[in-house]
Amino acid sequence: MAQRGRPRSFDRTAALRRAMEVFWRKGYDNASMADLTAAMGLNPPSLYAAFGSKEGLFREAVVLYAETEGSGIWEGISAAPTARAAMAHLLEATALAYTSGTRPRGCLIVLGAPQAECASPAIRDDLKDRRLDGVRILEERLERAVAEGELPSHADCAAIANFYATVQHGMSIRARDGASRETLLSIAACAMAGWDKLSI
Repeated sequence: MAQRGRPRSFDRTAALRRAMEVFWRKGYDNASMADLTAAMGLNPPSLYAAFGSKEGLFREAVVLYAETEGSGIWEGISAAPTARAAMAHLLEATALAYTSGTRPRGCLIVLGAPQAECASPAIRDDLKDRRLDGVRILEERLERAVAEGELPSHADCAAIANFYATVQHGMSIRARDGASRETLLSIAACAMAGWDKLSI
């Protein structure tokens, strides 16, 4: 009788990375178990034994994405010397990351499950919370700029944070549609051209 379970050469991290790429290209709903098992080199029982469920696999894939392919954008926000530099970093790093190499374009966290009627409301809500965390990071950096005197006390930090987060999310969609790096950088430049009006 054939043994069931993971192959002897199973590399969990490599398999998870391949699953991440499937989810990144197709989104949560459109990534079938057949797609995932084929990419990972696992049969369904092995996948469930290693990751518990499709939801469990996706959650781990998102963590891996945030630590690897999705890193380098948000980490620079708090370290930027000014709030303006922080917003510029957000958009310019996004343009570079979303058009890098042969990996899927755009952001897994933005594109993974945006539909209101997602097959997994828990996954949909988890990604929404992650996107809102990004807005919070921007708002906190802007509030710091107010405290440091870079921005006036009446600056609407929530509105500015939501504006730049929305531009960044839109860049993800444009990247998925095939926009070039130059196009995304021009979007970033246009958004930064409005900084002086937003920060007075």
